[in-house]
This record gives sequence, C-alpha cells and structure tokens, in this order.
Amino acid sequence: MGINKNTILTNNNNNNKLTLLPLIALIFYEVSGGPFGVEDSVKSGGGPLLSLLGFLIFPLFWSIPEALVTAELATSFPKNGGYVIWISSAFGSFWGFQQGFWKWFSGVMDNALYPVLFLDYLKHSVPVFDELYARLPMLLGVTVLLTYLNYRGLHIVGTSAVVLACFSLLPFVVMGMLSVARIRPKRWVYVDFKKVEWRGYFNSMFWNLNYWDKASTLAGEVDDPSRTFPKALYGAVILVVCSYLIPLLAGTGSLDTDYRDWSDGYFAEVGMLIGGSWLKWWIQAASAMSNLGLFEAEMSSDAFQLLGMSEMGMLPSVFASRSKFGTPTVSILCSATGVIFLSWMSFQEILELLNFLYAIGMLFEFAAFIKLRLKKPDLHRPYKVPLKTFSAALLCVPPSFLLVLVMCLASARTFLVTGVVLVVGCILYPAIMHMKRKKWVHFISDDDDVNSTDRDDEGRENLTLHAHDEAVVGLLSDPSSSKAKNMLET
Repeated sequence: MGINKNTILTNNNNNNKLTLLPLIALIFYEVSGGPFGVEDSVKSGGGPLLSLLGFLIFPLFWSIPEALVTAELATSFPKNGGYVIWISSAFGSFWGFQQGFWKWFSGVMDNALYPVLFLDYLKHSVPVFDELYARLPMLLGVTVLLTYLNYRGLHIVGTSAVVLACFSLLPFVVMGMLSVARIRPKRWVYVDFKKVEWRGYFNSMFWNLNYWDKASTLAGEVDDPSRTFPKALYGAVILVVCSYLIPLLAGTGSLDTDYRDWSDGYFAEVGMLIGGSWLKWWIQAASAMSNLGLFEAEMSSDAFQLLGMSEMGMLPSVFASRSKFGTPTVSILCSATGVIFLSWMSFQEILELLNFLYAIGMLFEFAAFIKLRLKKPDLHRPYKVPLKTFSAALLCVPPSFLLVLVMCLASARTFLVTGVVLVVGCILYPAIMHMKRKKWVHFISDDDDVNSTDRDDEGRENLTLHAHDEAVVGLLSDPSSSKAKNMLET
C-alpha cells in the first residue's frame, strides 16, 4: 500500500524547527566537535609551527569559502537533501544521485569512528572496555542508544549538541587560563622539516576542517533558513577555529614536551601537566561526550539526506516516511546499519577513504555553485556571496587545489576502494530508475499527475527532475508571481 505523499511532505510542519544556537552546535559537531584528534597535526607537522599555521591559514582558504558557498546554496534550496538538490539542478539527477551516494557513504564511514573513539577514551578509566567480550556489546549498545535519540527528534539532537559542546569545550577554556603564566612563545615556532609527514599532516588538517556543507541536508528542518543558515555558519567557523587554536597554543606554548608524543588523546596528558589529574579526567570525559555529539550530528545529516533524496524521487518513498517525532525512521535505521558494518575498519583507513570521497563531492559542489551562477542568474538567493560570478569562481580555486592535493596524496588502496564505490553508484542509479519505471517499489513521484508521453528520452531516464523542478519553483519564487506561474506553465 502506498505512502501518502502529502503526509510525508507536510508532516515536518508540526515538528519543532532548528533555531540558531542548536544549528551552530550541529554544524560545530559536523565539522569539529572540539580539539580531540588535532594532536596528530603536531606530530605529523614536525612540531607546533605547522599545526598552528595550518589552523590559522586553512580556514581562510578552505573553511570560509566552503561555508560561503554552503550559505548561498542552502538558502537558495532550503529543502532536505542539500547538496543533492544543488548538483541535480546544475548537472542533472544522475550526478545528483552520485553525489548523494558518495556523501552518504563517506558520512556513514565517518560516523563509524565515533563509537570506537568513545570506547577508546573510556577504556583509560575503565580498562575492561579494552577486552573484546565487553567492547562489542558496549559498541552495539552505544550505537543503538544514539540511534534512538536521533529517532526521538531533531530538536532533541540539537539541544543535546548545545549541552555537549559546552561540556566538551569548557575544560579547554580552563586549561588556556591556567597556561597563560607558563607560555613561552618561542616554543610555538619550532619545526623539524625533515620529520614532517605531509600526507598525514594534510589529511589531519582536511578532516578536522571539512563537512561544512553537511548541515544543508537539514535545511528543511531549520526555522527561517535564509537568515539562520548564514549566521549559524559564521558562528560555527569562529567556534571551530577557536576550539583548535586555544588548546594548541596553551599546550605547545606552556610545556617542553616532545612533539612526537602528540597523538590522539594526548590533550588529556597536557591537561594533567598543566592543571593536575582533575583536569585530565575532565578532558577524558569531554572527549568521550564529544564523540557522542559527533555521532548524533552526522547521523541526523545522513538520515535527512536520504529523506530529501526520497522526496525528490531518487529513492523509494519508504525512506521519506516519518515517525511521530518527525524523524525519517527507515533512513535512520539504514545509516545505523552502515555504521555497525563499517566499524571494523581502522581509523586511518576510514579517514583517508572518507576524505577522498568527500573531496570528489566538494569539487562537484564548487562546480555546481559556479554553473548555477551562470545558468540561473535570476535564482532567488536570500543570501548571496558578495562577489561577482568571476570573483566567486576565483574563491573556489584555493579550496579546489587543496582537494586535489589531498586526493593525490592518497594510497593506491584508497584509489581502488574509491573506484569500486564509484562503479557501484553508477550501477545503482539505473537499477533504481528501472524499479521506478516498472513500479516494483513505490516512489513519491508515482503520485504525480504527469503525462509520460510528453517526456523525451532524457526525461524518462531522469524522472526525479519533475518532482525536483516543481519543488524548486515553489522554493525560489512566490507562487503568486507571474514569473512563477510562467515557469510552472512551461
């Protein structure tokens, strides 16, 4: 029996919308979650200097351009699905589907890290969680619990993210204050270029400063997105940069530690050396809680992306079905299953592969940003990057260079696995479209009153564009305006 399309598309109107502060917290957890994991940048950078310079300079050439592009496109297309809609509008539904598949897969891989990291921090205080018989049930239990919180509602996830962010960052504020008297600026400028591991350094920088576009998949759940999104992105950029620089400045400037000691979890030792064992325990607890916030934010984006793709007709309508809490139940379960299956991979394997897939997707997003500026100059853009099209294109050059650099530094194994993922995506799309044409599975666009004989060959292969174009018209124009009426008539 088919799912009622109107119920799916309008049910979220009754749910609590995300406001500015929860959205800032969610973006913060999509991108960062705090300084946990940045320690490796000191070790791979051969000392503090490159790490500090990286978190000062990379945001200018990477984070800010990506945040600006996200702000313009997310407010122009304020619907769940985010970048899938952008790519579909610029290059067609085939590439929109590929973008969605790559991003969802990389997001699920990213999310597989957090329950594992949560237990890695917890085992320092509770050693039994280093044993397989205790670790596996706990890993499954944490995943199930966090999945349930996602099911209960996005507003709960947003509120939880605010609380977790405050708890996770406060010990580093205290550490920064305690370190002021001990700081020696000359310690910040040390670097041993012979020991720099460029591949690890760039991967660390990239991973700790990416995913600014992820929150766009929640655009349909945001209160007044045209105003809220730009403010939230600006606030999150400042919060992320400060959450990295303050602990690094405090730790590297106040202690005579060997840079080779800086690896994942080392901030807990820094806290003990600066403040004592109480600060070490606090940082360990904050690290564990931060991983929970990262999981919640990532799963929300992944699930609502699948919902948005279903509303566009790219996936069966079951992915758009919502619970009584307004959450996409099947999409959440699908993402949770992927997390469980991928959690066996090592940290470095997951990191490099998800970075590679993310880089491909971001190159498509920058290309879509430029093409939509050229193809649809009259597109209603509640927020527009204050640059002419040519200058906007130049804005995308530095981050695109960094994306290509990260891809070139990948291992042969990453190239191979990524190739398999790309092939699977290319096979999956025509298979799903075949199921749609044969009506083997119900799709939202199955309810559309469309005369299929009026479609050309390309239209028949890209049925999702019909539902998408109608949605875009409704989003970009006032339906009562003459321009909107003319668009609908044509």
